[in-house]
Amino acid sequence: MSIAAATGDASWLAHRYDPGHDAVHLLPVPRAAHRKATFLTDEYLPDGLEPLVVRRSDAMRARPVRAPLHFLFHSAYCCSTLLARAVDRPGWAMGLKEPVVLNDIIGWRRRGGKGPDMASVLDDMLSLLSRPFAPGEAVIVKPSTAVNGLASAMLTLRPEARAVLMYAPLPTYLASIAKKGLDGRLWVRTLLTGMIDDGLIDLGFTARDHLGQTDLQVAAVGWLAHQKLFTHLVERFGADRVRTLDSTTLMADPRAALSAMAALFDRPVDAAVIEAIATGPAFSTHSKFGTAFDAENRASEHRDAAEIHADEIDKVTLWAEAVAAGAGFSPTPPAPLVG
Repeated sequence: MSIAAATGDASWLAHRYDPGHDAVHLLPVPRAAHRKATFLTDEYLPDGLEPLVVRRSDAMRARPVRAPLHFLFHSAYCCSTLLARAVDRPGWAMGLKEPVVLNDIIGWRRRGGKGPDMASVLDDMLSLLSRPFAPGEAVIVKPSTAVNGLASAMLTLRPEARAVLMYAPLPTYLASIAKKGLDGRLWVRTLLTGMIDDGLIDLGFTARDHLGQTDLQVAAVGWLAHQKLFTHLVERFGADRVRTLDSTTLMADPRAALSAMAALFDRPVDAAVIEAIATGPAFSTHSKFGTAFDAENRASEHRDAAEIHADEIDKVTLWAEAVAAGAGFSPTPPAPLVG
C-alpha cells in the first residue's frame, strides 16, 4: 500500500500519533469494522492489524480529501456512543467513536511535550480523520471525554465545523458511576486529574480539597467543570455552531434530536431516514455489548442504581448545586439542541 493510496482512503484510520518521530500510524479499518467496534481503541479493533507508519509531512503531502467535519463532545455516560453509531449511514455521514490519535495529542500536551507545533499536528490529524468514507458524506467525530480540553482548539481550527455537547443530568450521571463500582469511582478520579492538568477545574477548590471529597463528589466536580466548559464553548463560538443536548431529551424524543442535529450539521435528511435511524439498531441495542437494549431498559437500569445509592446521590446533587451557585454559573448549559 502506497502512502498516497492509504492517506487518500478513509478505511486507513489515523490511529496513533508519535511525537518523537512526528509520525502517524494508519490502521486498515473498513467501515464494517468501524460499525462493530464500540470505540476505535485496540481493545475493540480487530486483532493483528499491521500499522502503516508514515511521517506526518509525507501523509499531508498527499493532500487527503476532506469531508465536512463536525463533533460530538460529551461528559461521559450520556448516550454519546449511541448517537455516534446512529449517524453511520452510507452517503450521509460516518461517526468516529473516540479515535485514539486525539488522546495521543492531549497526552502529549499534558506531558509538556516538545517537538512539532501542536496546533499544526492537531490540524493535520483532523484532516486525516475527516476523509470521507463515501462521496457526499460528513464525518462526525466523537472524541473521548479526556480530549475535551482540546475542544476549543478543534473548533477554532475548523471554523466550518459544528458541535453537539452531550451530557447526562447529574443524578443520572452519578448513578452511572456508582453502578460501575470501583472501576467507575477510579475512573472519575483519573478524569479529574486530567482535567486539572488541562486547567478546566476552576470551582474554588484546592488539590487538597479533592483528597477529602467522596468518589461521587469527585464525579460531580468533573461533571460541573464540563457544564462550565460547555457554557464557555457556546458563548465563544455561538449557538449557530454549538448546541447542548442531555441524554434524557435524546431518549425521550430521538426523532426531534436527530432532526435538530441534522439541521445543525447541515445534513439534508427526510422524515423516513430519521424514522429509520430512530427505530434502528443504535436505539435498540446496547452501545457497548450489542445486546437488545432500548430506552426503557436504560431507564430501568438507571432507576435500579439510583435506588441503591439514593442517599449519596441526593446529597451530592444538592452539594453540586451549591458549588455551582458559589462559582457563579448555571449547571444547565445554554443553547439546547431541542426545545
